Amino acid sequence: MRHRIAAVSAAALLTLAGATGIAEAQPASLYAPSAMVLTVAQGEDAATVVRASTLSCAPTAQGTHPDPKAACAALAATDGTFDGLLAAPDTNRACPMHYAPVTVTADGVWQGSRISWKHTFSNSCVMAATFNANPVFAF
Repeated sequence: MRHRIAAVSAAALLTLAGATGIAEAQPASLYAPSAMVLTVAQGEDAATVVRASTLSCAPTAQGTHPDPKAACAALAATDGTFDGLLAAPDTNRACPMHYAPVTVTADGVWQGSRISWKHTFSNSCVMAATFNANPVFAF
């Protein structure tokens, strides 16, 4: 009788262990991940980071970014294409012609796909005019 109880107990433990393993294999969320690190750096090589921010857009907008909801909405409007953020520069804004490069980067995941994006502007004024009040790099 003891062996039978031990066998049943062992079988129950194995069943529970198997069920736990199955539960862990399930996805944590129904949303594809969208999380990235955004930086603004001095120079063309982006080695001297001046500012950095984290942004997560799924399942909710959050991170160290000052306005994650607006930044996520702006990225959603371009379908996560960072080059699309450069599409509407302010042509009425005059910038100095001095060369003091500023490089912005985005590294992470957008809707489950890996992204690594980098763009260099001739100076911070040109960067601001090109992004034209876009909230993604406004931190």
